[in-house]
Amino acid sequence: MATLPEVSAIEQAALRSDRFRLAREGDWKRLEAIVSRIEKGQLRRLSDEDVLALPVLYRTVASSLSIARETSLDSATLAYLESLTQRAWFQVYGPRQSLWTWLGRFLGGGWSAAVRAMSLDVAVALAVMVAGVAVGWLLVASDPEWYFSLVPGQFADARVPGASREVLQGTLFGNDGKDPMSAFAAYLFSNNAQVSILAFALGFAFGIPSLMLLVQNTATMGAMLWLYNGQGLLIDFAGWLAVHGTTELFAILLAGAAGLHIGRAMAFPGDKSLLQATAEAGRRASLVMAGVVLMLVVAAILEAFARQLIDNTAGRFTVGGFMLVFWLAYFFAFRGRNDGAASP
Repeated sequence: MATLPEVSAIEQAALRSDRFRLAREGDWKRLEAIVSRIEKGQLRRLSDEDVLALPVLYRTVASSLSIARETSLDSATLAYLESLTQRAWFQVYGPRQSLWTWLGRFLGGGWSAAVRAMSLDVAVALAVMVAGVAVGWLLVASDPEWYFSLVPGQFADARVPGASREVLQGTLFGNDGKDPMSAFAAYLFSNNAQVSILAFALGFAFGIPSLMLLVQNTATMGAMLWLYNGQGLLIDFAGWLAVHGTTELFAILLAGAAGLHIGRAMAFPGDKSLLQATAEAGRRASLVMAGVVLMLVVAAILEAFARQLIDNTAGRFTVGGFMLVFWLAYFFAFRGRNDGAASP
C-alpha cells in the first residue's frame, strides 16, 4: 500500500499534468482538427485562418512536447503530443506530393527535361563511348591477347579469338526454344547498374573518372565486335546486341553524362557559387539517374525474354531500333506538361 507522501506526490503529478493539458489543449485540438482534414484530402475546405495558423500551431505543440518531456508528464500526454507533432511536421515540412503524383511529373516531362538540360554532357559522353569502341577494336586488332584483358571471363566463354564461325554463330542463334535467361539478365542488370552508379558517383572528380569508365566499358564491346567481324557475323552480332543494347547503352550514356554534368559544374560554376552550381547540377543529375534505373530494368527484361524469343537478326533490329527511336523521341522531342519540373 502506498504511503501518504507517495500518494501526495502522485496526486501532485496528476494535477500538474491536468493543468498543463487544460492550459494548452485548445491549440492541440485545433491543430489535430486541421491536420486530420488535410490527411483526408480536404485542404481546400480549410479557411485561410487555419492554413496560416498551421505552422504556428505546430511550433506551439512542439514546444509543449519539449516542456512535457522536461517535466516528466504522464506517458499518455507524451504519446499524444509526439504523435500529433509527427503528423503536423509532415504536413508543414514534408513532401507536398504523393509518390504517384511525383511519378506522373517525372514521366510527364521532368525526366526528359533534365536530360535535355544536360545535352552538352550527353554529347561528350557519347563521343567518349564511340571512342571507347574504337579503342577496343584497334587494340585487339593489333594484338589478340588484348581481348582477354578487355572482355571479362563470364562474357568470353566460347567467344574467344580463333573460335570458328559455327561456334560464334551458335552463341547468337538457336535459343528461341530455351527458357528465358532470367539469371543472366539479373547478372547483367547488376553489372550495368554498378557501372552506371560508378559513372555517376565518380563525377565529383571533375567527371574525368566517369569518362574513363565509359571508355573501359565500351572497349569491351569494341573487342567483341572485332571478334564477330572476323567471322563475317558483325551484322548478326549487332542485331543480337541491339535488342537490349539500345536501352542499356543509352542508360549507361546518361549515367556517364550525369557524372560529367556534376564534374563540369564543379570545374566551371560560372556566375554561381561552387556550392550552388554543384547543388543544382546534383539535383538534375539525380533525377536523370532515377530514370537510368528504370531503363536498366527495361533492358534486363528485353535481355531475358525478347532476345531469346526473337531468333532472327531482322526481328532483333526491329525491336532494338524501336526502343532507340522511342528513347530519342521521349528525351529530345517530347514536351510534357511537367517539362520544367527538372529545373533547379
